[in-house]
Amino acid sequence: MSNLTPEEQVLMTRATMSILDSWKLETDEMRTVLGLPEEFRARSFQKFRSHDVFPDEPGVARRADYVLRIAGALRTSYPANPLIGERWLRRKHRRFGRTPLSLLLEEGEQGLIVVLAELDCTFSWDQSGSLRS
Repeated sequence: MSNLTPEEQVLMTRATMSILDSWKLETDEMRTVLGLPEEFRARSFQKFRSHDVFPDEPGVARRADYVLRIAGALRTSYPANPLIGERWLRRKHRRFGRTPLSLLLEEGEQGLIVVLAELDCTFSWDQSGSLRS
């Protein structure tokens, strides 16, 4: 997040929190998805919603970016239903053999990558190492 201005950091933090809230995640689930340590409790998340920014750590910034990109891909995939995110995350996915949310919670950053790759073919293409001409 260090390459973002302070204003951009606040906007990114608030946008990420808004998405996590729309997915109806509990505080522990949010902490896990973002890769934050146990010391971040409900009060910390209230501050993230209003004025604090996520810690300036590359892992947290990457995970927040994945959350934003997953939400964007869900909006693109389901433009007529803005509330699909929570439902899609909690429904067993045929390719995963479990819910996408369980991947996010159990597999950490790799789970975010797998879910994003499923939703966003351009991300999946980039991850495959394929070269563009």
